[in-house]
Amino acid sequence: MEDIRYQTATPVNHASEKNSDQKSKHSKRGFASMDPEQQRAISREGGKAAHQQGVAHKFTSEEARAAGKKGGEAVSRNREHMAAIGRKGGTNRGKKKSSVENDNQQ
Repeated sequence: MEDIRYQTATPVNHASEKNSDQKSKHSKRGFASMDPEQQRAISREGGKAAHQQGVAHKFTSEEARAAGKKGGEAVSRNREHMAAIGRKGGTNRGKKKSSVENDNQQ
């Protein structure tokens, strides 16, 4: 398998390229500007390489559960943050409820 770090990127031809008069706001360089299929191919190679090197880790359901619990406990320690989340959820629910009531009245 060829090392992905030393491969040169093939240029991506965008169907909707701008005229030379119009300057694009975004660069056509880098991973984020690539075609999604090309991004997946590069990511797939990285995953294969990690598994071959033995540095990849596949979580078991127990490990994932423990990690989620640990993260939840860390977030919930911040009382102000949790109150803000609850407040936002309550206001969004109220907006949704009132819009449904308005639709039913019409």
